[in-house]
Amino acid sequence: MDAAQQEATARARELQRNWYGEPLGALFRKLIDDLGLNQARLAAVLGLSAPMLSQLMSGQRAKIGNPAVVQRVQLLQELASQVVDGSVSAAEATERMEEIKKSQGGSVLSNTTQTTSGSGAPTVKRVVREIQSLLRSVAAAGDIIDAADTLAPSHPELAEFLRVYGAGRTADAVAHYQSHQS
Repeated sequence: MDAAQQEATARARELQRNWYGEPLGALFRKLIDDLGLNQARLAAVLGLSAPMLSQLMSGQRAKIGNPAVVQRVQLLQELASQVVDGSVSAAEATERMEEIKKSQGGSVLSNTTQTTSGSGAPTVKRVVREIQSLLRSVAAAGDIIDAADTLAPSHPELAEFLRVYGAGRTADAVAHYQSHQS
């Protein structure tokens, strides 16, 4: 690799750190390790070609162009943390990965039946996951915790919000959300 390629790769990894909280190579390797996957299986679950996954991991490409793939990455990160903490078994994780593979992405702001309950309103869990995804797309969990620690003395409620939604479990965030609705 020549100097120009090295510089481009370093720039791509820095962009990835800003967009996804860390370079995608590190993020994808964690998912592979935590979920017991290989690169081909990870690519299939995400809906990427194996060469595209490889380019993202190596820094030859900086950005995931498809928002549905970004959402699948976030869902896999959440699943991996549940596997690591023991709240989801390997068998359950395999089942959930199949569901994630089939997910089309979308937002609580979109007008699709997939994101809404029978009443047409977004489900609480869906809203919470969107908030979590937004926070986690801005910063890594460790950075969010650091920010919460900084805010805690003067703004404890904001600090709690950051901790719960930015680095906590979805179930805890749902409970927080429901406790703060009128």
